[in-house]
Amino acid sequence: MPYRRLPNTDQARLRALRKAIEQHEQYNDVNDLALTYKLVHEAKVSLNNFEKTQAQYKQALDSQVSTNRDYQHVARNARLYVSHFIQVLNLCIIRNEIKKEHKIFYKLDPDNFSVPDLSTEAAVLEWGQNLIDGEAERMRKGGTPMFNPTIAKVKVHYDIFKEYKTSQKIYQQNTCRYLDIVANMRETVDAIIQEIWNEVEAKFVHLSPYKRLIECQKYGLVYYYRRGEKELTPESDVEAHAVEAKIY
Repeated sequence: MPYRRLPNTDQARLRALRKAIEQHEQYNDVNDLALTYKLVHEAKVSLNNFEKTQAQYKQALDSQVSTNRDYQHVARNARLYVSHFIQVLNLCIIRNEIKKEHKIFYKLDPDNFSVPDLSTEAAVLEWGQNLIDGEAERMRKGGTPMFNPTIAKVKVHYDIFKEYKTSQKIYQQNTCRYLDIVANMRETVDAIIQEIWNEVEAKFVHLSPYKRLIECQKYGLVYYYRRGEKELTPESDVEAHAVEAKIY
């Protein structure tokens, strides 16, 4: 008799539960039932909960992926405006329109005219806030506003980026939460499937090998042959009956 192996994917788990329930519901005579009503009820509840949680996880993941495209676009815009503002500020200083010392308001090195590293989202958030605060401080000291871009334009894209980042974090948390729930449910689902398969095999234990294999497979049991193991066929049952006849 080949050996059985429990499902190792969520879709296979769902198929196993559905198959067992569908096969059970084909019989009306209690003597023909391989499963107890209690176990079938547990299987139905488990199937419903597992399907629902899988759907919630997929919806959360789809939402995260969908919004991530917009999020990446918003992040690029914020990075672009922060970088552009710093470049324009440096040009204004080179043209003596703004004093070099005023770069300190933005937490920029007065003698360094390169753009800070903005490769990370954290850096964009940090420098975006530095620019907003710095421009406000320079205005309080009597400075004239910068244009093209204005700090108001930078702030619009910065605020949109912050909002999207918060939303994206929520989407990621929802996805992780449902993924954890699915992972925790697998142990319960596997236990129910194993109990179903045990009851099915016990029901048909008296049958000859090939017939027992076929009846068990109707309930969704999955069997694998070992290397070199002979595959069961109707002829296998004939041979088994012949051997039994010789013994007795």
